[in-house]
Amino acid sequence: MADVRVQRVGDVDVVTIDRPEVRNALRFRSYDELERAVRDTTARCLVITGADPAFCSGDDVREVMGGGDGPKPTAVQPRLTPAADALLHTDVPIIAAVNGAAVGWGMELALMADLRVASERAKFGELFVLRGLCSDVAGLGRLAQLVGRERAAEMLLTGDVIDAATAQQWGLVARVVPHDQLLPAAMALAEKIAARPPLAVQRIKAGLRLALDPEWRDLGEWVSRSLAELFRTDDHREGVRAFLERREAHFSGQ
Repeated sequence: MADVRVQRVGDVDVVTIDRPEVRNALRFRSYDELERAVRDTTARCLVITGADPAFCSGDDVREVMGGGDGPKPTAVQPRLTPAADALLHTDVPIIAAVNGAAVGWGMELALMADLRVASERAKFGELFVLRGLCSDVAGLGRLAQLVGRERAAEMLLTGDVIDAATAQQWGLVARVVPHDQLLPAAMALAEKIAARPPLAVQRIKAGLRLALDPEWRDLGEWVSRSLAELFRTDDHREGVRAFLERREAHFSGQ
């Protein structure tokens, strides 16, 4: 069974992360399937969501982070990860329909979308610091664009989680709707965009990227090198173990 389901509705692809038993945590297979869903689409617009009750809870700490039992292999060349590369460089507009917790890389995924529509149950958090890590590129290159540098710094440096109402107040999401209206609201927006001239839509998205975004591949290399170092730290191992053991972490700076 696939981790990521794709359903075509007219000119829109609905991409659903479908691992509800782990709150749609992403394993390596999930990242591969998400990348393919974005790169292979022939749709005019994408809606990305999660199977209830969560949008995406980030990395699967047991598979991707090794459960805190050892350093992550770092033999790969520093790079922007393939899934992020696909999401950030596609000219197909992406709408995130955030139905629940969007934390860790789930927050990054929401930030990589062009537009965010949130359920009243949505929550947002950059949890990386709590695992002894730095965020991926979108937390560094997009969050401050949306909420301002000070609020972005607060989210990144504390790992605090905000609710949907706060996210709307801060400008992180454009609209908050009742939970049962989330997908209809996101689809209505996607269908409106899909009905516009596709070549013009693609140029507009490419122009926004040129005008506002950093050079994602350079930033991705920096993040990759930083994570390779941070994955080896005692603080990272402690952060993951504390999460799995449901206790407060005690960091040593090592």
